[in-house]
Amino acid sequence: MSQNTLLNYYLFMNNPLIYPPLGVFVWTLVSFGILVFILAKWGWPMLLKSLKSREQAIAESLSKAEKAREEMRQLEAKNEDLLKQAKIERDEMLSNARAAGEKIVEDARLRATEEITRMRESAVESIKNEQLRAMHDMKNQIAQFSIDIAEKLIKAELSDRERADAFVKKELEAIQKQYE
Repeated sequence: MSQNTLLNYYLFMNNPLIYPPLGVFVWTLVSFGILVFILAKWGWPMLLKSLKSREQAIAESLSKAEKAREEMRQLEAKNEDLLKQAKIERDEMLSNARAAGEKIVEDARLRATEEITRMRESAVESIKNEQLRAMHDMKNQIAQFSIDIAEKLIKAELSDRERADAFVKKELEAIQKQYE
């Protein structure tokens, strides 16, 4: 062995931290025993009580979390049901609105058709009335022209009395034949 190794061995063997003297060892054991007794008497029960209460608190928290999770599932299911119901109601409302809109349009179309028919009938009747009035006016004018022409012809032809009597007789016979 070298000198360096011997020195290390000597320092290691005589180190009081590694190999304490017998008195220090005994007193350390006595102190440790008292510490274990005090901890066993008062410390461990308190420590175990704290651990037990902590364990109960954790168990309660887990139970509450599970209940909350279950309530959340129920709420989600209710929300989905409400959402489905709202969609059904929305679709129903849209369908009703469409039907009402179509009914309004159809009613308006029917009223417009009736109004157009009434206006057309009124126009046709007005046109017929105008035609009748025009025909009446034309007949009156023709009658007036005929009277004027007849008057002039009669004046020209009836200047002679015998011819006038023959003419009136002939015309009266023609009118009687017409109405028979």
